[in-house]
This record gives sequence, C-alpha cells and structure tokens, in this order.
Amino acid sequence: MSLRPFETNQVVGPHDVKIAVHTVGVCGSDVHYYEEGQIGPFVVKEPMILGHEASGTVIEVGHAVTHLKVGDRVAAEPGIPDPNSRASKLGLYNLDPAVRFWATPPIHGCLIGHVVHPAAFTYRLPDNVSFAEGAMVEPFAIGMQSAAKARIKPGDVAVVIGAGPIGIMIALAALAGGCARVIVADLARPKLDIAAQYAGIAPVDVTKTDLVEHLLRETGGWGADIVFEATGAAPAYRNLAELACPGGAIVLVGMPAKGTAELDIVRIQTKELRLESIFRYANMYDRAIELIASGKVDLKPLISGTFPFEESIAVFERAAEHRPTDVKLQIVVNG
Repeated sequence: MSLRPFETNQVVGPHDVKIAVHTVGVCGSDVHYYEEGQIGPFVVKEPMILGHEASGTVIEVGHAVTHLKVGDRVAAEPGIPDPNSRASKLGLYNLDPAVRFWATPPIHGCLIGHVVHPAAFTYRLPDNVSFAEGAMVEPFAIGMQSAAKARIKPGDVAVVIGAGPIGIMIALAALAGGCARVIVADLARPKLDIAAQYAGIAPVDVTKTDLVEHLLRETGGWGADIVFEATGAAPAYRNLAELACPGGAIVLVGMPAKGTAELDIVRIQTKELRLESIFRYANMYDRAIELIASGKVDLKPLISGTFPFEESIAVFERAAEHRPTDVKLQIVVNG
C-alpha cells in the first residue's frame, strides 16, 4: 500500500457530479483486499484505489443535473448498475451482473481527493447530518436491506449473530423497522459493550453463555422471529435453525470465506423457516439518511477513530489488527 499521485481521468458527464471527498470509512472488504489481494473471484491485478464509504461536497455538476448544486454536502452510493439491465428494470439493481462498485477490481475506490459520480446515486445530506455520519450511510444501508428482507412485524424479537459494524447496524435497522428487542451475540466483549449502549439491544457473550439456551429462556421456549447471521463464520450457521421460532426467518448477511457453511436443512423444513439472503442493497440510501436525520438512529457511537489522509496506511494496518474495541475507522481526505 502506498500514497502517491494517481490520475483517474474522470470526466464530468451531463448526468454526473464531481465530489471533493471528505470522509471515507474503512470497510472489512477494503482490509481484505489489503491483506489478501482478492475476495472470491474479484482479484486485484493492478494498482487499485480502496474505499467505498464516502461523503463529500459537490464542486461541479453536469448540465442535466437538477437536484444537486455546487456546495451541497452529499453521500455517494458506490454501486453503479446498468440502467438497461433486466435486474435494474426489476428494481434489483444491486444484483445487476454489470454493476460497477467502488474498490471492487478493476473499479477504483474513493480514497482520493475527487471523484466523479452519477448524480442519480448521489444524495444530499441534511444540515444536521455530519460528513462522518454521511460516510456511515453505506454500511447502514446493508442493515436496512437486511431488515427489509426480514419482513419485520411490529413487536418481533430478533437475534443478530455478530457485533461488528454490520451486525450492530442490522440491530439498529431492525429496531427502527419495528422489532421490540434485538439480542446481539458475539465473542468480543468490547464490541458487545458498544452495542449495549443502545436501548432495545441486549448483548450476549457466547464465550460465557449458550446462545440457544439463553434465547429460549428469554422467549418462553419459542425462539426468535428473525435470526440475522452477520459474521460469515462457518460455525455460526450450525445453530441458526435452533434459534428461530416456528415459522420464523433466517437472514444471511455475512459471507463465509470459502463460500460454504453447514445448515440444518431438516430443522429448517420442520419449522417451516423462511430463508433470506442479501447482497449489498438497493433503494436504501435515501431511507437510511432520513432515519439518521430524524435522530431515531445514532451511528456516532460506532465511530472508533478518525484520522487524516496522510495516516491512511497506519489506519489500514490498525484495521488489519481487528482490535475488539474498534467498530468503524474513518479517514478524512479533504478536511
């Protein structure tokens, strides 16, 4: 990894905006590319700019753009689909095979001074939403997508496996979507302590407590209406069906490193469980920003550290340590 001048040759088209990048969040996928050079079929074969969680200020607009102007503070949705694809026309643009996603080879990311981005995927931030919060919209959109796929009913009880940034954001989105309470389980006590700051979230340290037994006690032997898997750790999948109540739902969010994990299919069938999965998000950015602006969702406690661009390499090295006290690290490019 290095910091150096890099020419991206971006041109502002009629439907684009140019953004002076302010804050960029460091995502687990960024760290994985840094450590391994690939994620599944996506292989870094030439120099690539990292980063896909961005906020900034509009400094130029294309002549056909009407909803944004120079000076607007914005959050940028990093996945750009082909508007003519079948998936896009069905409203499933996140599943478009041709989607161009920041910091997914061979597409450059946003850890650079300026980016050119489609205005249709650029969202104005309300005055009471900071740049730091704007850079949190991307991971929170995953939580929103997860909650939407769960089809939450008011009063549902949910379990989230994993208290990382995505796990906590799933819990917050589930509460905003109508869950009465959310049990969040993890191995790392510091992350559970961060999650426990939020009303409605009950932490469970699985190194000390059997999660299935605990959940059955908490629900009178019934189980959770919704179980979200947010770790991608293969052992976590084995008990998912035991956690869900009859007729409940399992939502798969985390991705196992090898692409496979063990599920109890018979138990899923005998409980008639609904199995859902998510891949990124679609049509969630505006809703996520509305929730943050309303004050119903506060993501600020999840920001563990903010650093100047000049310290980017050190930030990635820290992120690669996977400290249990860190949830989200951010880099300020243009402060």
